[in-house]
Amino acid sequence: MSTKQDLYNQCVQLVDMRFKSIQGHISDIQNSLLSETKSSAGDKHETGRAMLQLEREKAGRQLAEINKLRTALSKINIEKKTTHVGLGSLVYTSKAHYFIAVSLGALKGGEKNFYAISPSTPIGELLMGKRIGEEVSFNGNSFVIEQLT
Repeated sequence: MSTKQDLYNQCVQLVDMRFKSIQGHISDIQNSLLSETKSSAGDKHETGRAMLQLEREKAGRQLAEINKLRTALSKINIEKKTTHVGLGSLVYTSKAHYFIAVSLGALKGGEKNFYAISPSTPIGELLMGKRIGEEVSFNGNSFVIEQLT
């Protein structure tokens, strides 16, 4: 399996794990809302329900974000060869290595460490469209793109 395929698979697994976790959390909230019984302290009951509903809305927003990540991952063609940085590129630089996909942080690809980043992150925006040999400056650090796959 190629490094790119391995990193892509790791991203899919991480996103799926987050999705399942949030779904479980939403299910727990739903069960709490359904089992909430009216106590003699009516205000306390209403406050509890309101807090659960806010928590459910927050989890719903998190689920929407996860679905955006899934959509972004589905647009990546890991077989595509490119001469410039784009979605799905592995970017080897003189400082660090990047997988242009979705923002998931550090991943291990073979013997190397990569950062899974979105094209819309500050570093992703700087890298997009660049070619091998081009220099990029970020936060006072300069580095050169050494290899693209």
